[in-house]
Amino acid sequence: MSPSRSEAVELAGLQRPDAKREHPARILVVEDEAEIAALIAYQLTREGYRVETALTGTVALDAIHRDVPDLIVLDRMLPGLSGDEVLRSLKSDPATQGVPILFVTAKREQRDRIDGLELGADDYLTKPFSPRELVLRVDAILRRAHGELKPVTGGGRILSAGPLRVDTGAHIVTLDGGEVPLTPTEFRLLRTLMERRGRTQSRRQLLSEAWNVDSGTAGRLHTRTVDMHVRRLRGKLGSAGDWIETVRGFGYRFQQSR
Repeated sequence: MSPSRSEAVELAGLQRPDAKREHPARILVVEDEAEIAALIAYQLTREGYRVETALTGTVALDAIHRDVPDLIVLDRMLPGLSGDEVLRSLKSDPATQGVPILFVTAKREQRDRIDGLELGADDYLTKPFSPRELVLRVDAILRRAHGELKPVTGGGRILSAGPLRVDTGAHIVTLDGGEVPLTPTEFRLLRTLMERRGRTQSRRQLLSEAWNVDSGTAGRLHTRTVDMHVRRLRGKLGSAGDWIETVRGFGYRFQQSR
């Protein structure tokens, strides 16, 4: 049985006593339909997450800038400041551009999903959805972003090129010893290029690997999606970003300068 609105809002921000997350991530749910927001908060709280809710984009941005969450569940069709506008604002701010975003929306067309991914969302879930699917998608996004939900045994592999190091197990990138704040998509993009260093990767190949979409969907995504993320990744890597070479008419290649 679903909780009442008041019961669910009370649950938001609390951790269930029998939840087994040693360091629960904090999630902001941005949804203008109060009952849906309460239901999402209830389901995520049951899984051990700390959850807060916001009913408008303006309230959400205020809350995010006060205390940046670990993940945002964002409705695209918000009144006033839309979900798309909220996402653009977050991606344009260095303080929030690395926060993972799960878009939740009633827009079900393939074109809508592609548009959401191109805006910078890490995943896209259409209404109505299964509460279990929502939890699994949140788990997966946070695991990719922080490696915090299921520790990798054996520590994962370390990919290195000069001062650049990628810890594939901990999902951490460092440059000259300092951590580089990458989004989950940027991390997967860099990991893919470094794992295949010296080999040119087409934009479709990179879409399949870094965006976790099938080849059919990858074929329909605009190539500018990859170009935009490569541009952002290069900017964050400083001079090491020059090692991501453009192969005109085809794609990209990671090649460390000698």
